[in-house]
Amino acid sequence: MTASLSAAEIVAHATDLHRALRDGQAIEPLSERIAGLRLEDAYAISRNLLQRRLDEGERVVGKKIGATSSAVQRMLKVDQPDFGFLTDRMAVRNGATLSLDGMIAPRAEGEIAFHLKHDLCGPGITHHDVVAATESLSVCFEIVDSRIRDWKIGITDTVADNASAAAFVLGDRRVPPKGLDLGTLGMVVEKNGELVASGAGAAALGSPINCVVWLANTLGRLGTPLKAGETILSGALVPLIPVQRGDHMCVRVGALGSAEVHFA
Repeated sequence: MTASLSAAEIVAHATDLHRALRDGQAIEPLSERIAGLRLEDAYAISRNLLQRRLDEGERVVGKKIGATSSAVQRMLKVDQPDFGFLTDRMAVRNGATLSLDGMIAPRAEGEIAFHLKHDLCGPGITHHDVVAATESLSVCFEIVDSRIRDWKIGITDTVADNASAAAFVLGDRRVPPKGLDLGTLGMVVEKNGELVASGAGAAALGSPINCVVWLANTLGRLGTPLKAGETILSGALVPLIPVQRGDHMCVRVGALGSAEVHFA
């Protein structure tokens, strides 16, 4: 069995990722630098990275699930979901322009966001619990940007790197979940006015609700709840789409409206 990383090693790797985040300079994959890197150690690196951001004044406003769809898992060559944290500095107003300064290889993915009115403390969380705890839903873009060179990531790389999170854009419409079949909700994504992807809620573990169930129970086993007032990004329903300066992205879900963002 591979030994756990020492506290000093966890700090050292978190330092590398934090520097990559702040300088916009990619690093080599941790999974190649650390033989047999364990998922538990990758999450410990991620928590240390988050604490550095909190120490700099950022505030946690939610959590995100990554790699929930088979299309994204194939693209990233991972075999299970992961999770990361959202901070207030990652939030971008709907329709605003997001500067790509400091980003390395950004990609946009269309998702459904859950806005919680009650805590969800796993394990043991069910589909019903998620619906009851959700005040409303909205459509959103998540902008991901791996600090690992050329997106050459395994599951431990993206976990350590806060699930490759960079920014998120929420649509303005808020819709209660009651009566919505999230598995059949259709999504279309346009880039510079052209349709580039379409998908449905079933692409994310059968339903975005199943993704939040997974997250609540996974985090619950680690002693971390999903909290009232938080925004939970439930995972991409379409493949990740590379973006560059000058691009305009729009995502639409019939019942939830739209979200858009310009890149500069």
